[in-house]
Amino acid sequence: MPSVSDPQLDLAVRVEHLSVRYRTAIERKQTMRSFLARGGRGHRSIQVYEALRDVSFDVPNGSLLGVIGANGAGKSTLLRTLAGILPPSDGKITVWGNVTTLLALGVGFNIELSGRENIRLGCLASGFPPNQIDEVAKPIAEFADLGEFIDYPMKTYSSGMHGRLAFSVAVHLDPDILLIDEALSTGDAAFREKSQDKMKELMTQARGIVLVSH
Repeated sequence: MPSVSDPQLDLAVRVEHLSVRYRTAIERKQTMRSFLARGGRGHRSIQVYEALRDVSFDVPNGSLLGVIGANGAGKSTLLRTLAGILPPSDGKITVWGNVTTLLALGVGFNIELSGRENIRLGCLASGFPPNQIDEVAKPIAEFADLGEFIDYPMKTYSSGMHGRLAFSVAVHLDPDILLIDEALSTGDAAFREKSQDKMKELMTQARGIVLVSH
């Protein structure tokens, strides 16, 4: 898990020699002879996949770090490790402040509920008192700009609408550190411009942002 340390360094995130490895079991094809020799048991081998190797960087307060790479380069693994979802195999991660993640479009939403109801759930999950939910939820709904669809079940939403709402929730929950996985590729040009303006606003408030994309 990420740890919290001395804030005098003026950093949002510090990553030191981070490596993440996965162990995967692979079922091997067998001949009939080997199958019988093993008493009908399958033959499995363990393969180690190194998603990240010896990665180090700092994210100063008030800055945005962009991570660009092809599919399979380890970008999402990096964000999940920063968020504390995946443990490092080696190395150390230190964060200063609360982390809000936007790792995939609509993750955590209940598609049977409306967009507005999911906003309320997101606020509750982030620790806002029930008597403050309406005050927080209104600007989130306005920023998403989904019109009447804000009160429709999310199973009727397009992927772009999911992304707009997910981004809106994430950036309005007062994050210290915001982790975004290709979220700004959603929506039209006007929404992307509004999203970039919102991130600039967050940066002026001494928050750190990590954004990954192709």
